[in-house]
Amino acid sequence: MGNFQNLRVWRTAKDLTVEVYRLVRNTDIKRDFGFKDQIQRSALSIPSNIAEGDESGSDKMSVRHFYIAKGSTAELMTQLIIAFEIGYINSDFLTKYIDECDKISSMLNRLIKARSVNS
Repeated sequence: MGNFQNLRVWRTAKDLTVEVYRLVRNTDIKRDFGFKDQIQRSALSIPSNIAEGDESGSDKMSVRHFYIAKGSTAELMTQLIIAFEIGYINSDFLTKYIDECDKISSMLNRLIKARSVNS
């Protein structure tokens, strides 16, 4: 605990967040202010909650924040699917980002299990 930048899941989630911000800047999403705000918030919540959980000082609190990050990952996946279905992104972007979300969710599952053993 306490060095979140060394967590592979945090780095992966942070990189995905940067990509989502770039995606928003370069697609029709930028003109849909409500959607833009929501998708950015979802993405930003993932690495933020991983960092907060890792710095929380207890395994129980860490697990709680990791579950929140996992929920934000599902929220982002939902918004990406909607972005595809309404024509904001193409299938290549959808596949790429959904795969990243799946990877993050799996890594969070393993981290939750590891931290749950100690709490």
